[in-house]
Amino acid sequence: MDAKNANSALHPILKNYSNGGSYNSPELHVERPIYQIQDLHKDTLYEKPYSTVKTKAASYCNSIHPAQCLLDRIPLLRWLPEYSWKKSFLSDIISGITVAIMHIPQGMAYGLLGGVPPISGIYMAFFPVLVYFLFGTSRHVSMGTFAIVCLMTGKVVSEHANVEIMPNGTEKLMDSYTEGSLKLTNVEVAVTVTFGVAALQLVMFALRLGAVSSLLSNNLVSGFTCASAFHVASSQLKDLLGLAIGKRRGNFSFIYTLYDVGLALPKANSTAVMVSLISCVILMLNNELFKPWLGKRFKMPFPIELVAVALGTGITYFSGIDRTHNVTTVGYIPTGLPEPVIPIFNLLPEIWVDVVVITMVSYTITMSMALIFARKLLYEVDSNQELLALGLSNSVGSFFSCLPVTASLSRSMIQQSVGGVTQLASVISSILLLIVLLWVGPVFQTLPRCVLASIIVIALKGMLLQIKDLPRHWHLSRWDGLVWGITFFVTLFVQISIGLAAGVAASLVSVAAQGLTPRASILGRLAGTDLYLDLKRHKAAEEVPGLKIIHFVGGLSFASRDSFKELFVQKVGFDPTAILRKIVKLRERGIQMDAEEQMITKGIIIDFCSLTFLDPSGVSFLRQLQSELDSLNITLYITGCSGRVYEVITNCDRWEKKDSNFLIFPTVHDAVLYNQSNGLIKDIVAFGEKNK
Repeated sequence: MDAKNANSALHPILKNYSNGGSYNSPELHVERPIYQIQDLHKDTLYEKPYSTVKTKAASYCNSIHPAQCLLDRIPLLRWLPEYSWKKSFLSDIISGITVAIMHIPQGMAYGLLGGVPPISGIYMAFFPVLVYFLFGTSRHVSMGTFAIVCLMTGKVVSEHANVEIMPNGTEKLMDSYTEGSLKLTNVEVAVTVTFGVAALQLVMFALRLGAVSSLLSNNLVSGFTCASAFHVASSQLKDLLGLAIGKRRGNFSFIYTLYDVGLALPKANSTAVMVSLISCVILMLNNELFKPWLGKRFKMPFPIELVAVALGTGITYFSGIDRTHNVTTVGYIPTGLPEPVIPIFNLLPEIWVDVVVITMVSYTITMSMALIFARKLLYEVDSNQELLALGLSNSVGSFFSCLPVTASLSRSMIQQSVGGVTQLASVISSILLLIVLLWVGPVFQTLPRCVLASIIVIALKGMLLQIKDLPRHWHLSRWDGLVWGITFFVTLFVQISIGLAAGVAASLVSVAAQGLTPRASILGRLAGTDLYLDLKRHKAAEEVPGLKIIHFVGGLSFASRDSFKELFVQKVGFDPTAILRKIVKLRERGIQMDAEEQMITKGIIIDFCSLTFLDPSGVSFLRQLQSELDSLNITLYITGCSGRVYEVITNCDRWEKKDSNFLIFPTVHDAVLYNQSNGLIKDIVAFGEKNK
């Protein structure tokens, strides 16, 4: 029927419906023969797709074009010629200025969190960002400092550094230094971590392991970041309260840190506590009240963090509370670009576990942010290219006192929301930060560290409140809730790296358990249709007399065949193996038992339309099941096999030189009609023989 005739046919129906008449659903009438799968394949010219290694290699080589490769490896060359300077450049300038303002307080705060001088956080927003501008595929992520990655790097620094580079550039021997041991400064350890992360990211790019981030599910990342946020918050209690306590290392550090803070609480610096309290209140009032109100009127957010930094610096400078009340300040901030620092390559074997964990966390969070913006704004990001961009960014940063860079949620959201269109916004931001590095940096020397700690803690609010996600994950899926809980509690109470490993292990167990646990349901026919529905859920469906129709979901392999057998026995109501065993035992005693007459079920249909996987062990199991049912004069039908499942069966028959003789049908209805027609033929034959 052509389009004109179709519209003519539909017009009376639509007219009647629009006039308030009843609308009857269209009816479906199909006439075709009852197909077995072999007949269907013959009529449809079925052919298994076939390709050799040679043809695959030739196809791959033909798809390689040097110019295309260059564009793929340097995405800047693809989008910059198409960039609309008239429409987008002003938006990128505004976005870049806004993000630069956020980088200054966050960079300094997270630099301290990473165990390095505050200025290193500004370096992270300059050198790696320029490299990402060339090689990154996301147009909106803001690269630089990220609290959790800085905390994890700071943990490695505190464990291995024995010499601290003070803000004024001098070296101070730490308690962990022993006479004659190799001197490792905090900056050297940090850049070694960054170099290790960069090397691993480049190796992952070469091996095309961009999809590895899928190992970290959303619920795992939520539990991990939430617990890590508590670690970050606990690490800031020292500066918030003005306490002189050391960093705890190793397992249970969160508990020990809280214990140390509790013991030292009577010695808290009241002035530092007051400054922290005022800073936190101002930041919270801005975030909860002023920011939403202002957001309805202006695109650009109010730079409250920079205001807090400026006020803290100015008040301390003019009041001198750093000298009169012992309020710890940031101290000396150098001007100019940093001198290159060579990573300590001999340290890499000792920190490789932390490097792997930091790499996974950094890449997963960056990819998550990139995908959020790509889906929202309808463009593509390349997961493998992101590995290259991150690897090269960290490679350059590792020689300039940088910690591993990651996309920041807050900065990225601001960069996009104020109108940022491309990574040119990051270039604008870097230019402004270069001015800070060359001339403005020393202005912040009197900034109290408790102000930076307040900025960090308030910025963590969203991550800390993720603890409310546990009930939601639990109600959505018990397995998701279990993964979230294991990841959170092990990360929080044991150690960050162990928590991530525990979360990944729990996720893999969850996937394996759910994948290896098949499910099944008994289907019944909806009267007058060819629809077969779950009897437990659809009360109008009725079981076909003499037939058991089992819908199977999952995989049938060596690992799941026992579970499949249990489900099969449970659904059909008898165990063919046990019945045959009972018959043999009775015959040994001279007792004859005719099982056929006692069996109500004359046929069993297994619907494999949701079968995800079949291996040779599964085929062998089906052969055994068919043999046992044949002995009981019960016919086994298989329906809904995908092409791959059918090819596994035929391949096993060919190589094992066996003929399974499975009755395979494309649909359940074909099998039901075939069974009923065979039953009718048998009845006619029996009636004829009876009346001879």
